[in-house]
Amino acid sequence: MAKIDPFTPTAADKFTFGLWTVGKTGSDPFGGDVREQLTPAQIVDLLGKAGGVHGVNFHDNDLIPIDASDTEAAQIKKDFRAALRRNKLKVPMATTNLFSDPVFKDGAFTNNDAEIRAYAIQKTMKAMTLGKEFGASTYVFWGGREGTESDATKDSVLAVKRFREAIDFLCEYSISEKMGYKFAFEAKPNEPRGDMYFSVTGSYLALIPSLKHPDMCGVNPEFAHETMAGLNFTHHVAQALEMGKLFHIDLNDQVPGRYDQDFRFASVNYKANFFLVKLLTDYKYKGMKHFDSHAYRQSDYGDVIEFAKGSMRNFKILEHKVAQFNADKKIQALLKDIDRTNAKLSKLTRKFTKTNAKALLAADLDRVKLAAKPMPYEELDQLVGELLMGVR
Repeated sequence: MAKIDPFTPTAADKFTFGLWTVGKTGSDPFGGDVREQLTPAQIVDLLGKAGGVHGVNFHDNDLIPIDASDTEAAQIKKDFRAALRRNKLKVPMATTNLFSDPVFKDGAFTNNDAEIRAYAIQKTMKAMTLGKEFGASTYVFWGGREGTESDATKDSVLAVKRFREAIDFLCEYSISEKMGYKFAFEAKPNEPRGDMYFSVTGSYLALIPSLKHPDMCGVNPEFAHETMAGLNFTHHVAQALEMGKLFHIDLNDQVPGRYDQDFRFASVNYKANFFLVKLLTDYKYKGMKHFDSHAYRQSDYGDVIEFAKGSMRNFKILEHKVAQFNADKKIQALLKDIDRTNAKLSKLTRKFTKTNAKALLAADLDRVKLAAKPMPYEELDQLVGELLMGVR
């Protein structure tokens, strides 16, 4: 009997890709297409060849071109639905393109022009209906043009108010139409705008409590976005997890300080991606794992399939490394020594009462003795490195 490869993905892993990711033609700001443009149905068939994919996600205009006629749209949807059936793929998430068309050159929900803001909301309403038609349950908002190059051009306080107003309206629309969506906001510090509003995941986590329907709103952090700003992505995901607001996640890879590269997941930052997978595994994240990335410009579509396979395989490999980490006796012993519990003191500091405050003030806490306690962090980090490099 053939041995089963433990790193082969299945639909149960909830790995998803976007039409815009595997369907990317390899163009960039300095060069045009190097791969032919595939239809949405052809992209679904390509993902079917990769194997183990759970679903495919789309912006409204990834599926239906912005100027398509009703007849053209109906045929595209018919072909797309047939491709989903024959490849047994779902559509877990949908979103709106509010950044490509010239009308959004200065933003959508935060645009200075009231007519453009109204058009952006109208376009999103239609896109939400399209997503629901294919079963999407999560709706992502990425404000690709929400920002400025010069702060002379927009009132930033007013921009936040306008964004909140749009989201409140769309929450109410989803509720009124019984769509059942969960909204997930995606942050990015810059590109394509010089400075983008809601630049990090924490910006949205701060906004959500001010919305009319905070329970239906969460975040969709993307690895490349916080990483390109030199930040620790795992910390941002951890905050979202702790708050119960990690509704969706975008996985890729990125060299800090560069443009948005959207590399294959775990192709650059093995260590950072390991700790991300460990976080998602240890805290039992049950949502979709979406690869918002694309193959190299040099790739043909055969290599794009390998890109998709590699993205999923790398996640599975890192899951295996997490299991090794959690079972490693020496690593776990070090962690036990580092995490020094004190039930008595923890009870005092967990909740303020006058009694607890009085007891804490009287506690014998010698800073010199406390500072002298060993912290074997170098040893622990070395063991992590050896585990990842395959010598442990």
